[in-house]
Amino acid sequence: MTECMDVLIYIMGSVQMLAGFYFLTRFLQKKVRFYLYGLFAILGFAVTMAIPAGDSITEFLVYFLLLTVSGILVCRADWRPVILYAALTIESMQLSYGIVNSLSCIVYPRLFSLTHKVMGIAFWLSESMALVLSILCFCMIYRHFSYCETVKQPYLFMILTPLCMLFFVENYISSVLYGNTVITDEKGIRIYTDPGPIVLLQLLSVASLFCILFAYKKLLQNFRLSVELSLLEQEEYFLNRYVEEAKERYDNTKSFRHDIKNHMTMLKELLKAGETGKALTYIGDMEEMTNGLSFPCSTNNPVVDILLENKLGMAKSMGIDVSCSLILPCPCMVRDIDFCVILANALDNAIHACKLSARCTEPYIHVSGRIQGDFILLEIENSFQGNGLFRTGTGISNIRAVAEKYQGTMRIKAQGTICVCSVLLLIPQYPENIPQKTG
Repeated sequence: MTECMDVLIYIMGSVQMLAGFYFLTRFLQKKVRFYLYGLFAILGFAVTMAIPAGDSITEFLVYFLLLTVSGILVCRADWRPVILYAALTIESMQLSYGIVNSLSCIVYPRLFSLTHKVMGIAFWLSESMALVLSILCFCMIYRHFSYCETVKQPYLFMILTPLCMLFFVENYISSVLYGNTVITDEKGIRIYTDPGPIVLLQLLSVASLFCILFAYKKLLQNFRLSVELSLLEQEEYFLNRYVEEAKERYDNTKSFRHDIKNHMTMLKELLKAGETGKALTYIGDMEEMTNGLSFPCSTNNPVVDILLENKLGMAKSMGIDVSCSLILPCPCMVRDIDFCVILANALDNAIHACKLSARCTEPYIHVSGRIQGDFILLEIENSFQGNGLFRTGTGISNIRAVAEKYQGTMRIKAQGTICVCSVLLLIPQYPENIPQKTG
């Protein structure tokens, strides 16, 4: 019977390790081939056999090392999220088994008078309950604290400190309550600890674990929001600068129009006097003056014209072939700053893609747009070399947010050497600050 119990312990240990490895791959959002699970189970069984019985700290530390190495080498994930989720896996499993073991201390003394078979069944049930409880913890972590890029932030080690504290506290409780440590009074009589408060303490430990995770998640969200806010403030600064530049240019145009009558009179007098050369020089000066007033792209929106001049001029200086056939409705209830958010982020991505694909294909950027009923479709097409893969960053998120604001949609299609960013907007019938009347 003892040998059967030992085999059962080893089998359950391997199942526990396999469950932890499976959820680690889920946490990291990695797919692992089926035979690797089998190899991990065999390795876990071998480790369980090699570790002396009762040495729980060594067992958990070795298991943590196995998960970390497997996450880095097999899942090919970054070491920081691997360490975090390996620690969460270990701690969730340790707390789950600690709770069940504490409850067992209440039940087992009442089973001593029963047969070994009943005791074996009770042990099997307790181990199964502990496994189910740990799986429930894994599912909660996977659902609410899944892997994201922000795990790579330096705040990662803030969560590892309380996890280590919970780990060693739980090991101390295990050694005192149902481990190798025996507490006696001054007469040498063994003192049996009431497991009730210990169970409560372990339940509070599980609650503390999820409170820590919740606080950590909120911290990461606040960090991400602060970064996005900083980017938006920077973007707003440049957009306001575009607006001021557009106003200045239109003021200069208005001044030139005011003086055009005087310029034409001067040309007329020069031609009457036969001063053709001076007249041509004067015309050249006027042409140079008007070059500073015109826009390379005329979209019917001065703010967008300034932005396109800036972005496409930057692209052209890098050797990128640029073209623009965008005409915006005038007047238009879509805010100028929203047009700029879309075009500025899309053109920044396009310029970056062209720089990466310059060695493989002729880099180009084409900006176009057309109106269909109450909708306006903006398209930014550029050369691309990335096998259809691209990363979603803050810029794309901002474009999508503007599209959703106008009940529209955004789509990015990368095929071969071409990438097209399409943004569809519903043109409002009323200004944003004027509520639409119904009924």
